[in-house]
Amino acid sequence: MNPFLASTTPARLAVRGDLLDFTADPGWASPAELAGRGAAAGIRWRPDHWLMIEQGRIVGAEPAATSTPGADWQRIDHRGRLILPGFIDTHVHSPQLDVIASHGTELLDWLETYTFPAEQRYADEALAVERSALFLDALLGHGTTSAVVFPTVHRVSAEALLGAAHARGMRLVAGKVLMDRHAPPALCDDVIGAEADSRALIERWHGRGRLAYALTVRFAPTSTPAQLAMAGRLLAEVPGLYMQTHVAENRDEVRWVAELFPEARSYLDVYHRAGLLNGRSVLAHGIWLDDTDRRLLADTGAQIAFCPSSNLFLGSGLLDWPALEAAGARVSVASDVGGGTSLSMQRTLADGYKVLALQGHKLSAWKALYGATAGAALALGLEGEIGSFAEGCCADLVVWDWARGPVGEHRDRLATGLHERLFAWLTLSDERHLVQVLVAGRDLTPTRTA
Repeated sequence: MNPFLASTTPARLAVRGDLLDFTADPGWASPAELAGRGAAAGIRWRPDHWLMIEQGRIVGAEPAATSTPGADWQRIDHRGRLILPGFIDTHVHSPQLDVIASHGTELLDWLETYTFPAEQRYADEALAVERSALFLDALLGHGTTSAVVFPTVHRVSAEALLGAAHARGMRLVAGKVLMDRHAPPALCDDVIGAEADSRALIERWHGRGRLAYALTVRFAPTSTPAQLAMAGRLLAEVPGLYMQTHVAENRDEVRWVAELFPEARSYLDVYHRAGLLNGRSVLAHGIWLDDTDRRLLADTGAQIAFCPSSNLFLGSGLLDWPALEAAGARVSVASDVGGGTSLSMQRTLADGYKVLALQGHKLSAWKALYGATAGAALALGLEGEIGSFAEGCCADLVVWDWARGPVGEHRDRLATGLHERLFAWLTLSDERHLVQVLVAGRDLTPTRTA
């Protein structure tokens, strides 16, 4: 039996540790400025507290110094450890674990050389089932409990991914990829077949358990105007559907889109004309957008998934996160594996710090972690379910060691103030610091291998 699926949800569970979550966006103020604001900055820090969980949902928190849960509560004592809401990865490709850490190309060459050959293998149902389980278990093993995911164009790959997420009780947004041109024949669908497959998948999976379906347009060049229009009609027709795609990642890509869609004002406008921008639209990258595009994002409620590791690895460019937010657009954080080099959200955020530092911005640990938890939940319209320890939210949480190894332990001892300690943890930690993962109160902690 898969060890992830063997556990059950306790009726009443209390988890002890240092609780950190966010009640509001801490913004771009410096750590020193935010320190003076305390809870007013949206930072909720509750050291040595019991987090109280009933039937998989959070019902409160109590200080351990003055409260001990009764005998009818199952208790897990992680005193001295950091407890965060599970991370939310808003853009990642499940089949691209097969090509993570591949050498030497930019975006369009990357697709031809690595991605498309790997994705063709997912027509095999048995392989899709096996690799979907591997992918989701890897997400959990890196502290990510919710994600917005691209499978492949094959219906069986979407079935496998959604089914495996449902078995784990994870909050997943995913859907079959739409591509009817400019891709290998084995990865191309057609408008009629794509709509039929999408409708069947929506009927089976959308709203089932903690799943939501996403109309998944690979990117504008691989969909004809007719396919984009079909996706727009479905998005308008079915309540609660998401849309995920890529936009303005690479300058060569942007030039190609301008050639393919001369009637559109911009790359983003291609999607707007097709009716694909709303408050449930997740667009990865968004590096090469202008002021008009940023205002369009704000007006429609669509969000940009910031993928710093991928953008650095493929040499795509540097996203100006503050400029997007200044225009009123929403931004979340994503690993974008396999262009990204790790499923670890800590490594992704550390790369985000470097991307922003190159532009004269300083990303605090507060803002970084908000973007990967409560901020992502808000951008997805799921703030009542994931991303924080608010009462009523699902108990998706991860327990972390503050430090491991002589360097990390030494740095942790020398840290003065909570932000310094947290920033050191964010910069130095990874999946090896993970202690326990709960999804809706169920223990899905991975079994470590030597």
